[in-house]
Amino acid sequence: MALLRLRAALLGPARLRGTGIPWSVLRNYSSASAKEKERRSAVCERTELLEVLKARVKQLQASNVPEVMVNKVELAPLVNDKYQDPLWKGGAPSPMEEQPAPRERGESPAQPSGWVEKLKKEVCTRQLKVERKLAIAASQLAVEGQAKAKTKAKAKAKGKTKAKAKANKSVKKPKAKVDAASIWGPTGSRSICAHRKPRVAAVKEGAKAQRPWRAPEEKESNHRKILQQTVQSSLECFLFLQQPEEAETFLLMYHNSRSKRRLLNVDAYNIVMRSWARKGCLQRVHRLFSMLVSAGLQPSLDSYAAALECMGRSQVPAKAIQRCVKQLKNDGFVVDELFQKCLFEEDEKEKVLRAIRIVQPKYQLPPPPRPKICKSSLLRAFYSRTTMPYPKLDFSVQELQERFQQQLEMELDNTVTIESVESTKPLTPQAIKARELLATLRSQWHDSILRALQKSKHNMSKLPMASGYNILYPYLCLLPDEEYVAIMMQVLNTLSPQGESLAVLARDLGSKVYNRYVTQRKLRSRQLEKVQEVYKGYIGLLARDSRPHKYLPREYWEKLVVEAGFGPSLNLKDCSWPYVILMRLGMHLLELLVQAVRVPRNILNPRLEPRLIPVLYHIYSFRSTWQVGLIKPHPIFSQLVSNAAETTLTFNSSVIPMLCPPVPWTSPHFGAFVLNDTKLMRFVDGAVQHQLLLEQCPPVNLHPVLDALNQLGNCAWKINQPVLDIIISIFNDKGNEKLDIPPPVSEAPRPPAAPGNSATGNKSHKQELLLCKKKAAEMHSLRMDALYKLSIANYVRDKVFWFPHNMDFRGRTYPCPPYFNHLGNDVTRAILLFAEGRPLGPKGLDWLKIHLINLTGLKKKNALRERLEYANEIMEEILDSADRPLTGRKWWMNTDEPWQALACCMEIAKASRSPDPAAYVSHFPVHQDGSCNGLQHYAALGRDLIGAVSVNLMPCGVPQDVYSAVAQQVEEFRKKDAEQGVKVAQVLQGFISRKVVKQTVMTVVYGVTRYGGRLQMEKRLKEIEFPEEYLWEASHYLVKQVFNGIKEMFSATRDIQNWLTESAKLIAQSGQTVEWVTPLGLPIVQPYYRSKPTVLNCSMQTLTVKTFNGNQKPDTVKQKNAFPPNFIHSLDSTHMMLTALHCLRQGLTFVSVHDCYWTHALTVDVMNQICRQQFVALHSEKILQDLSKFMVEKYCSPDREMRALWQSKLMEQLSNVPKTGTFNLKRVMNSTYFFS
Repeated sequence: MALLRLRAALLGPARLRGTGIPWSVLRNYSSASAKEKERRSAVCERTELLEVLKARVKQLQASNVPEVMVNKVELAPLVNDKYQDPLWKGGAPSPMEEQPAPRERGESPAQPSGWVEKLKKEVCTRQLKVERKLAIAASQLAVEGQAKAKTKAKAKAKGKTKAKAKANKSVKKPKAKVDAASIWGPTGSRSICAHRKPRVAAVKEGAKAQRPWRAPEEKESNHRKILQQTVQSSLECFLFLQQPEEAETFLLMYHNSRSKRRLLNVDAYNIVMRSWARKGCLQRVHRLFSMLVSAGLQPSLDSYAAALECMGRSQVPAKAIQRCVKQLKNDGFVVDELFQKCLFEEDEKEKVLRAIRIVQPKYQLPPPPRPKICKSSLLRAFYSRTTMPYPKLDFSVQELQERFQQQLEMELDNTVTIESVESTKPLTPQAIKARELLATLRSQWHDSILRALQKSKHNMSKLPMASGYNILYPYLCLLPDEEYVAIMMQVLNTLSPQGESLAVLARDLGSKVYNRYVTQRKLRSRQLEKVQEVYKGYIGLLARDSRPHKYLPREYWEKLVVEAGFGPSLNLKDCSWPYVILMRLGMHLLELLVQAVRVPRNILNPRLEPRLIPVLYHIYSFRSTWQVGLIKPHPIFSQLVSNAAETTLTFNSSVIPMLCPPVPWTSPHFGAFVLNDTKLMRFVDGAVQHQLLLEQCPPVNLHPVLDALNQLGNCAWKINQPVLDIIISIFNDKGNEKLDIPPPVSEAPRPPAAPGNSATGNKSHKQELLLCKKKAAEMHSLRMDALYKLSIANYVRDKVFWFPHNMDFRGRTYPCPPYFNHLGNDVTRAILLFAEGRPLGPKGLDWLKIHLINLTGLKKKNALRERLEYANEIMEEILDSADRPLTGRKWWMNTDEPWQALACCMEIAKASRSPDPAAYVSHFPVHQDGSCNGLQHYAALGRDLIGAVSVNLMPCGVPQDVYSAVAQQVEEFRKKDAEQGVKVAQVLQGFISRKVVKQTVMTVVYGVTRYGGRLQMEKRLKEIEFPEEYLWEASHYLVKQVFNGIKEMFSATRDIQNWLTESAKLIAQSGQTVEWVTPLGLPIVQPYYRSKPTVLNCSMQTLTVKTFNGNQKPDTVKQKNAFPPNFIHSLDSTHMMLTALHCLRQGLTFVSVHDCYWTHALTVDVMNQICRQQFVALHSEKILQDLSKFMVEKYCSPDREMRALWQSKLMEQLSNVPKTGTFNLKRVMNSTYFFS
């Protein structure tokens, strides 16, 4: 060993680098430390390995294998340079510059620049230094290692023998596989020999097996995963473009490279097989099959499906099909699995069946699996078959079919152009002129962008695939050029005058292209035809003139799909693009846009010179401590748009509420919109862990969650037109900040006049200028948000519509349309009504009045009876508000939620004036709010008696206010400290109130730290004009006392919170993310990782993109701090879903805004009873014990002897479930103010 190390030292860095060892490793070597000696030892061992491999090469050369060459033997690099992969070397070129034409053979490369020469000199100098140090070190090692030379020699000989045996074995094994796989192919083994050299591959495999050093998997797996996804999505593009030749060439570029082949998995080969199978080219499919096996991969069911599809399209002998089926069985598959597990597009399923029936004429498709029933104890009654029929909508079959057709047309158009609510303003001559000018410019920009796009694509197409190939080229060919231009023009037209983040715009552009590609793919695969056919039958479940069914929407849809039989699968094969590709594509389109769009400088001022200037420009700005790139429009363009005062807005179709009932969720991949791609679970861009977890989850476990989302999505809505008209009139009359109607930017404060030349004056002027700009930007943002919401509401004012729902990773549900929905602010909620009306009944009017008082915030501490009496006392004010909202006494304007209060006043006025209020048909939603819902769940988990009383789990005559209780507790602490002479406690006298402590108490349950709590306290104290000199000390004191007060009142709560926090900390420190399963069976993983960003080098700027992968190290701090609030959020979403499902069985209309439940006034009492029943049922489960059991099984080794020290500590922590108190959970059933 010592001799070999000496030889390594004498060879010097240059020779070592020639064998594949990067200079970046060698340059760090010296004899200065033990760590560096270890590094040096690793290099010497690599040199020793090289000698072993050379000996093996000579042995193979002697065995008449002429193609083996020494330089073919590759060594894995010692460092993981994630930006050096060849895939990214051919990344997106800048459209700002010409693509270099491919160099002809023999043509000399360009002369190196000065910095290259300088770098070379620096490298040479370092090499000489390292040579000297290594020579000295090697001579020392030679002397030290003499005594151990014999032992090392023996170990070396043994290693050689093992390497030889392993190499021989690896030569034989692939060959046997290939022979087995190729017996059904007409081309025999010729196609194999033409594409691989098994003995060379074996040598490389043997070398790989012997390597003593291996890069840590977690460091390279994330980057490798991204590259794998990129290769597959590129191949999918070729498949969509019907370009099998290009797909195979692209695949071979990786297959033929030893280092790149690791990026290929069986799915990559299958995609290319499918592209040839559609052409009926069996020889090509055989060839790919052989390549797959030669790469050491096992054919999958999809591989055999592609081969059989190809045989079904072409005239092949039955024997060939028979051999294929036999090999399929030899690989452990069954023919029935082809139709049970494979996803098909177009007529693929029919062609596979045709091939099977050639050899098995009587073969019948396997019967569909029997539907599984959810076994959850919480839903046993819900899923029993003795249930009532599914409630009908107030529409006929014909009406629902027409609505479905309208929705389909809207989604096929991709975008919707609607009238802005500002269109009622009179049109000025200046606006007419500006609009004409903009129309001319947009026509020119359209042509300019189109030319730039075509030029960019032409330059890319000239590059050979073997070298310099641009990975974006196929993505730019998926849609007609006009569609890319339309997408870019849409982004340009909606750009804010303040600009937008480069990353946000890139993501938006990339996502728009992807969404249109998915739509086209659904059309191409004939999936849409099948959806139309199934939806036609699905309407029968919902329409009033169809017979009743005892199916849930998901169950009925699945039944109809089975009955439809043939045709494409409704779940498409995964075609998602890696986030990095999405961003690269978006950046490329953004660069084209910046390059192509120009405007004459003198267009608004003829005195200026008439040269063209860019409409968009790129700047850097700071947001907090981050430097971000912005794309800003030129002031000329912003002025033109402002002058034009255009009256139309263009949105993606997914932004508009659905015009028909949503497609029911039946799996994590299918549901919501007809065509628009929607994920069941929302997650951070680039994260994939949640989707993988959902796919691995047994489908029956997801049924409760899917059914709850379908129930929420099937609620039909309509617009409260009188309230909408009042809001629009105020919006167009300069808005009203008090009523949450944002004023236009023209009302923004004007910047002050510039002062004299004093330095102090200039500094203050700059600060005031910045504040004015910030205020204007905020006002513009708020104004546009309100404009979008009101314009969409106005667009659907005469329609009935639906909000499809999905959820976040904790299970909390959200409507898919982002701007206008019932989760919005007071303005948005006020203009929404249930489309279905129900009579008020005997208590309905009383519930409307109580709801109104709840909205005012005036009688929070009073009993319901007192609230009702107060409403009757102020009936004159209520009727005045309803009759003269803008000209009367305006009582409604002085409430907490003014617009909802006004809408409720109008409803009460109509009901009270009707001949029979009990028979009055009301569409108005009445809300029931949880009382500090997070603390309610904590108190129930810990059976915390004092805590249960303070958050209304215990029946009381009047509502208990936890915030006032904590404030009172803190005041008692303050008095004691003041008596003992604590200065800050004395200063705080008279300042402690409910308002001061409320935010901190509310957020303690969601994991607020003392630091965050102190900032909250400081803000509240500033609002009540507390002495500034004591601000820091007082806020620090108060947050400490609030935490002490909560700990005293909610002792079990703090124990549970600490247990959850400490458990998450230990799990994260072990290198794993925190996972759990909700009581309804939804799997959850926390998506917090110490992600290493991927850097995209683009011409405008370097863009840092964060990517997430399960192999990355978790962020311990985030995992620890987020677990308690996320766990509680998963419980409140479980409670909501249980309530939704049981309301469905009772025939109630139900929607929620997290812990605020909505229903008709008639059914408030029934909903309240169900809500309490399900809360008691949920917390009667052994939630913490089940969580402990799940985590012990997941994170701790069952074998005590095999358990590591950290596992023992974790096991002890997880097993030590906090003890609970004495509160009787059934008391919740009689608590009036639990939800009220």
